[in-house]
Amino acid sequence: MKNPNLDFISKIIRERRAIFPSQFNGNPINKKTLQLLLENANWAPTHKRTEPWRFHVITGSGLDRLGKYLAEKYREDPKGGVFSEMKYKKTKAKATQSSAVIAIVMHLDPKASIPEWEEIAATSMAVQNLWLSCAAAGIGTYWSSPSLFTKNNTFLNLEQNEKCLGLMYLGYYDDMELTGKRKPIEDKVTWIDQ
Repeated sequence: MKNPNLDFISKIIRERRAIFPSQFNGNPINKKTLQLLLENANWAPTHKRTEPWRFHVITGSGLDRLGKYLAEKYREDPKGGVFSEMKYKKTKAKATQSSAVIAIVMHLDPKASIPEWEEIAATSMAVQNLWLSCAAAGIGTYWSSPSLFTKNNTFLNLEQNEKCLGLMYLGYYDDMELTGKRKPIEDKVTWIDQ
């Protein structure tokens, strides 16, 4: 039996792709749309309803500040110990090429009633809800986890029981062919029938 809801979500899941800031077209994402995307993220599954996800939404002049922060962090500690001016400029530009950047933060239960891996999984599910919502809205995004931002972060002023799991760069993009492939599911499933 055909189910239009299942068909729709299957299409969104299978067409979701990482779209990078250099592919964004500069059209702004309005605050109402961002709030809807975040509301969808908020409906992720969560053990004991700890809801560990937190989102720091960076827009406007905050994007320029973020770009400068990331670029300077890179200058302080370039990957492999070799500084590249091109990498510096690219790091700085990613933020300002975006309409919004969302810092993904995991807020650990102070009572530690849930194992950390479960809180990471719940936060990741919130990110998946956000990503699929972006795909449905025609908004490009990708999740980046630069160590220069996820460790020793002074940009976000996190609480002691919080960890940054990365940045999601968001922006509208012009139509393009989005291709992808996966190995067959049959290679990854074991059926236990008896």
